[in-house]
Parts: sequence; structure tokens; C-alpha cells
Amino acid sequence: MSGILAGKRILITGVLTDHSIAFHAAKVAQEEGAEVILTGFGRVTLVQRIAKRLPKPAPVIELDVQNPEHLASLADKIREHSSDDTGLDGVVHSIAFGPQGAFNFLEADWEDVSTALHVSAYSLKSLTMACLPLMEKRGGSVVGITFDGSIAWPKYDWMGVAKAALESTGRYLARDLGAKNIRCNMVSAGPIKSMAAKSIPGFEELADVWNHRAPIGWDLSDPEPAGRGVVALLSDFFPKTTGEVVHVDGGVHMMGA
Repeated sequence: MSGILAGKRILITGVLTDHSIAFHAAKVAQEEGAEVILTGFGRVTLVQRIAKRLPKPAPVIELDVQNPEHLASLADKIREHSSDDTGLDGVVHSIAFGPQGAFNFLEADWEDVSTALHVSAYSLKSLTMACLPLMEKRGGSVVGITFDGSIAWPKYDWMGVAKAALESTGRYLARDLGAKNIRCNMVSAGPIKSMAAKSIPGFEELADVWNHRAPIGWDLSDPEPAGRGVVALLSDFFPKTTGEVVHVDGGVHMMGA
């Protein structure tokens, strides 16, 4: 099969509905020739059901990024679902969670903040290291999905801090894994009406910024542009790009007052 990911094997986390960026990254990756493996947390049967909506079947591995046993066994489970033992070419980190308390910046306690940081930022490092045995022989690409962590957003609070930590974690991974020819980049996507968005208090107010400030426009119901950005970074078309944050947000990030 032809395509910019032809012959590559990609692990994609965070597929929960077919309205997510991760689902569209998986869909486009398959269309571009990749073999895709998904992970799911908690509701694995739901992920398996959603996976059937992809162009081709994709196996689903249960993965809780806070569970050391899941991380330790991940490489072996990926091998079980592979047609050969040639390894892994790419990893997509689309994992984020913040307890409701994390959305009140001044009142949040450390327990809520630490959960947000662990799941949303530290997990990029732990996931990448779990997959490293499958990638280090031939290199590859790690892509995380972020929401611009360089500025303060209304209502986003400690999740914004977690996204800043995620982006910084990506830069340090890029630094330390570059010698193994493993790239690590981020796609900073505009807001999408997804399952994750429903858990953000005041999401509509935050997202309304895009209705007024995206020079090329932005569709809250269309995750595919961000998914395509992820696939582009997984491909060999960016062989010397690492530690980068690529904005797929309709241009809002560069607009002034």
C-alpha cells in the first residue's frame, strides 16, 4: 500500500470516540498505509467498538499510564499484535485528565494537581520509555497532542500548567532520544467538541475565542486537520524536526489583540 506511512507500525492512545483527534489520526494513518494499534483505559470494550469504525480493524491494548505493570508489559503486548517483530515506528500520545478541582487555579489542592500532571504530562515520558525497546533499533517519531501551553487560558487553570509541562517534557525527550534517531514533537490543536472537552468547565467560553480570532477559520466539530498534522509528523517528511510545537489551530496562536 502506498502513502506517507506505508510499512510503518503506529501506536495511538486516547481513542475514545470517533470525534477525537486520536481517532482521526488513526484513520488518516491507516489511509496512508500504516498498521495501527490502539490503547484504551477503563472502557476497553468501548474503544474496541469505536475501532470498528476505522477503515481497517485495529487491535486494542488496555493501558493505564499510571499503572507500572501496564507500562512494563506494553512492549510485549504490542509484539503479540504484530505480524512480525520489526518494532514500532511511531507513538501518539493523546492522553489528558484533570480532576474537577484542577480547574480552580487558586483553590486546587496538590492531589488534584499531581493527578493532572501525572496523567497529562509525565505519561509522555513513561509511555515513550515503555515503547523504547521497540523503537531504538531503527528510530521513529513520538507525537503528543497539546493545547497551547505558552499562555494562560480562561477556565483551563492547572490543565494549562499540565500542557506546558507536556510540551517541556517533549523537548527533553527530543534532547535525550535524538541520538537514537527518535523525534518528539507536539501538535497544538484548536479546541474540539470531544468527550474530553465536556469535562472542562467553561469550555464554550474558551472555545468562543476561535469564532473571532482564527484568520483561516476553525470548525469545532472537525478533528481531522489536527489528525492530519499528527500523521505528517509521524511520517518521514520531517526527518530533522524535533522538539517542535506545530500549531494546527486556524492561526489563533499568532494573533495579537
